[in-house]
Amino acid sequence: MNNERKIAAVYIRVSTEDQAREGFSLGEQKEKLLQLCAFKEYEVFKVYEDAGISAKDMEHRPAFQEMLQDMRDGKINYIVAYKLDRVTRSVRDLEELILELEKYNCYLVCDRDDVNTSTANGRFFVRMLTVLSQLEIEIVSERTKFGLNGAIKSSHLPGPAPLGYKKDGNKKTIVDETTKPVIERIFKMYLEGKSFQQISNIFNEEKLLNPKKWKDTTIQKIIDNKIYMGDYEQYKRIAKKENKEPVIYMNVVEPIISRAMWEECQRQKEVNQRTYTRDRVYLFFQKIKCPTCGRIMKCKGSGGKKKKYMYYNCEKCHLNYREDKIEECLMQFIYDLVEYDMAVKKYFLPILADHKPTKTDDIDNEIRGLEKQKERIKKAYMSGIVEMEDFSEDYKLIEEKLEILEQKKSELLNLNNITFTPQQLMADRDIERETMIRLDTLNDVVKTNWESKNKDEKQEFISKFI
Repeated sequence: MNNERKIAAVYIRVSTEDQAREGFSLGEQKEKLLQLCAFKEYEVFKVYEDAGISAKDMEHRPAFQEMLQDMRDGKINYIVAYKLDRVTRSVRDLEELILELEKYNCYLVCDRDDVNTSTANGRFFVRMLTVLSQLEIEIVSERTKFGLNGAIKSSHLPGPAPLGYKKDGNKKTIVDETTKPVIERIFKMYLEGKSFQQISNIFNEEKLLNPKKWKDTTIQKIIDNKIYMGDYEQYKRIAKKENKEPVIYMNVVEPIISRAMWEECQRQKEVNQRTYTRDRVYLFFQKIKCPTCGRIMKCKGSGGKKKKYMYYNCEKCHLNYREDKIEECLMQFIYDLVEYDMAVKKYFLPILADHKPTKTDDIDNEIRGLEKQKERIKKAYMSGIVEMEDFSEDYKLIEEKLEILEQKKSELLNLNNITFTPQQLMADRDIERETMIRLDTLNDVVKTNWESKNKDEKQEFISKFI
C-alpha cells in the first residue's frame, strides 16, 4: 500500500445509551478521526454517521452498509473508527467484516484500540479476536450439547411426544395410558404377520383415534422407533442423510413394549422386506395414471410362488391393470424407444462427445484473473503482509491452476485441425436401418435388445424416456 493512495472512510456511531454512559458525541468522534487521518496522510472520502443506532448487528445500520458498498466499488481502501465497538460489539460480525475487508484490499483502523489491519500487530490482534470467536462458538456448542444430553437422560426429550407418550407439567416425557394400548396392539399385530398397510387399513376402518388418518408409513415409523423400548435416538434424520449412526440414549423413558419384542419386530421386518422386494420391480413405477381420475396408480403384487402378477391400482376408482398387459399394449411404442436409444448411442453420442466449443474466452478470463492474483501475492510478500511459507504455498497453487488452464486452451485450439462428418454418420445410420428393414431383422434386433434387459434395467429404461 506504500505507493497507493490511502482513501479513508471515517465511520462514527453513537447510541443514546453510549452517549449517556461514555460521554462522547458524534461531533467529538468526527473531530478526533479527521485529525488522525490528517496525521496519517489519509484522504478522507466521506464521513459516515449512524446516530442513535445500536451496534448489535451491522445489517440495520444504513451509513455502515453504504460505506461497505463504497468499499466494494473501490472508492475507499481504509475504514477509520474511534473504537472497535463503534464498528461492532460482536466478534462473529467482526470476523465476517475482516474477511470482507481482505477480499476488497481494505484496512480497518481503530484509534483507541490500536487496531490497524495494515500492520503486523493489528492483524495479529484481529486474528486473536477471530480465534476467541471460534473458541466462544465451540464452548457454547459444548455447553448446549451437555445441557441437552442431561435433559434427555432425565426424560426431557426435544420435540413433541410420540404417540403413546405425553409431556407432564415439568415437560418430561411419560407414558400416555390412553394411547399406550394402540402402540402395544401395533407391535402385536405386526408379529402376527400383518403388514404396515393391513394394520393401517384396519385402523382406518375402525376409525381408531378419530379423526387420525392412518398410513402404512405411520405404522412403519412406529415399528422403527426405539423410544417404545425406552431408548432415544438423537440426530436420526441427519445421521441417515450422512450415512452415519445416530446417538442413542438407552432407558431414558418408561418402555411400552419389551426390548425383546421390539427386536423381534425388526427381524420380522427384514424377512418381510426380502419377500416383498425379491421380484417386486415395477416396470411402470409412478408412470401409469388412472384414466378416470388422473391420479398416479399404485403398484401392487399378487399371486403365489409359481405365478406372480404385478398390478397398477387406483384406490379411488377401484381400477386394476396387470403389468404384463400394459407392456403388451405398449410394446411397439417401447420398441420404437429401444431403436431410438440404439441409434443415439451408436451414432449421435460420439458426435456430441467429440464436439467441443473452440472458443477460449472463458479460459482466457480465468488465466487473466489468476495472473492478477499472482501479482497481488507478490506485492503482499514484498510489503511484508504475508510470510514466505504462505507466499510459496499460494503461488504454487496458482501456478498449478494456470498449467491446467493452458493445457485445456491448447486442446481446444487443436480442435481446429479436426474435421467432423456428422452427415456421413447419419448416412451410415440410415443405410444400416434400411438394410435391417429389407432383411426383416430390425424387429428381431430391437426385440432381443429389450428382452435381454432384466427388470431393473427395463424399469430404468422406461424411467429414462417417460
